[in-house]
Amino acid sequence: MGELRNTSVVKKIEPDSRTRDRLARAILEGGPASAVDLAKRLSITPAGIRRHLDSLVAEGILTSREPYQSAAALDSRGRGRPAKVFLMTDLGRATFEHSYDDLALSALKFIATQNGSNSIKAFADQRAADIENRALVALAKKDSQTSTSDALAEFLSDEGFAASVTTGATGDQLCQHHCPVAHVAAQYPELCDSETQAFSRILGTHVQRLATIAHGDGVCTTFIPHISQANQKTGANA
Repeated sequence: MGELRNTSVVKKIEPDSRTRDRLARAILEGGPASAVDLAKRLSITPAGIRRHLDSLVAEGILTSREPYQSAAALDSRGRGRPAKVFLMTDLGRATFEHSYDDLALSALKFIATQNGSNSIKAFADQRAADIENRALVALAKKDSQTSTSDALAEFLSDEGFAASVTTGATGDQLCQHHCPVAHVAAQYPELCDSETQAFSRILGTHVQRLATIAHGDGVCTTFIPHISQANQKTGANA
């Protein structure tokens, strides 16, 4: 009888564990998402998804917050309160990305040892160029009502960076709320530098990286000056 009870417990626990793993990985790879979006994506009932989300929050793997939205998005929603989104914590990232980080770090260390430190920059530039090429293809399909900054944010979100844009008086702030390579970039900042240069080429203007997850900040933040501001600065430096 004892064996039957143990088998029954295992059968109940394992599916839950696998579901929580799928749920956490969906957020890790796709960025912050609401319970409704996750339920649809994973074909889980709303009640079931909330039970697993509550469990992951209690374990410290996930946390929840109000979604970041542009002014245009807020206007389109009216005054209704947006649903909370769930995102990965630092503990969650460490739990799910540790093995991949170890492999990536080992590979980059090997490259540097075999070919010198310049090879790391070459790798970072190649990675950034790949992002740039795919972003340009995506931006070429944007409609006339979507700004280039918003289109870039949409592309980055599709890539797992959970990006958003906030518009200010002098420019836009592009925020990446998740970075799949944060722990690797902490040791090899060339990845962030090359990515920033790619953003500048994509947007056709100078940009400034203000914060990065790799350096311990909550989000990666890039300032994109309005074109007129960028032109004035260029003229002043001429």
